[in-house]
Amino acid sequence: MSVSVDLESISDATSGAIGAVVSTTILYPLDTCKAKYQAEIRAHGRRRYRNLSDVLWEAISSNQVLSLYQGLGTKNLQSFIAQFVYFYGYSYFKRLYLQKTGSKSIGTKANLILAAAAGACTAVVTQPLDTASSRMQTIAFGKSKGLWETLTEGSWSDAYDGLGISLLLTSNPAIQYTVFDQLKVRLLKQKQNKMETGSSPEALSAFSAFVLGALSKSIATVLTYPAIRCKVMIQAADTNDDVDKKAKRKSRKTISSVLCAIWQKEGALGFFKGLQAQILKTVLSSALLLMIKEKISATTWVLLLAVSRYLLLKPSGLKSG
Repeated sequence: MSVSVDLESISDATSGAIGAVVSTTILYPLDTCKAKYQAEIRAHGRRRYRNLSDVLWEAISSNQVLSLYQGLGTKNLQSFIAQFVYFYGYSYFKRLYLQKTGSKSIGTKANLILAAAAGACTAVVTQPLDTASSRMQTIAFGKSKGLWETLTEGSWSDAYDGLGISLLLTSNPAIQYTVFDQLKVRLLKQKQNKMETGSSPEALSAFSAFVLGALSKSIATVLTYPAIRCKVMIQAADTNDDVDKKAKRKSRKTISSVLCAIWQKEGALGFFKGLQAQILKTVLSSALLLMIKEKISATTWVLLLAVSRYLLLKPSGLKSG
């Protein structure tokens, strides 16, 4: 039983991580434009970017189109590790919960707790990479540094900028995957009765997974957006080249200081600046991730099952020889 649990958890984690890398790569230019737009705050009543297209035009007009991909390697590494840790933890916690309670399904409250726990583990493990990728995206076009240089230009505590708000934002994937799972269970309820013992888990169609992914992520994004923008601003690169000023400014980048800055310079609507861009990017990304995950999860499961059976039978084969 424990082998089955581990295999299913690893299968979910692997397919989820692969889906994350593919969706991140496809949508990365949009993600860079979104991050730079969100990180900017109005100064003296003026804005550098009035909308998302202004960021794209800046890259084109300055012949820095390829800079829209600055930090892609770091982002993909962060996405792969984050999604693997999250999906493994989420899948494992769910199966462990069902084992301990003897229940056949998980309620909404329990699902939220399990998803939040998996999200918290993910945030702690990947926070330095998350911070580095945010700095790479928000720095001036053409001036992005490598991963190691970005992480070591400050103290190691700086690499964990925004960890508190990242832990707060574990509610985002918790809401997203809870909604997705609950809807998925309803859609697959009839098919589950036809599953044979030992067969691979039933998968959603690509279209169904895309729609459910988009819907679940939209709900989660709207509910948590003010915290999302605060996190981007906390982790954003400082455009000032003066190291001393940079250090001083960075020390004031706390949740409370960012909230006050948004309120004073942009008002209540400032907390939702870039919401449309965030929904567009995250919904497409999440929907693609879940669609890819659903389509390859069955194949991943079969491969892992075949490998496990080979490893279990190999010792006995050696003894008989």
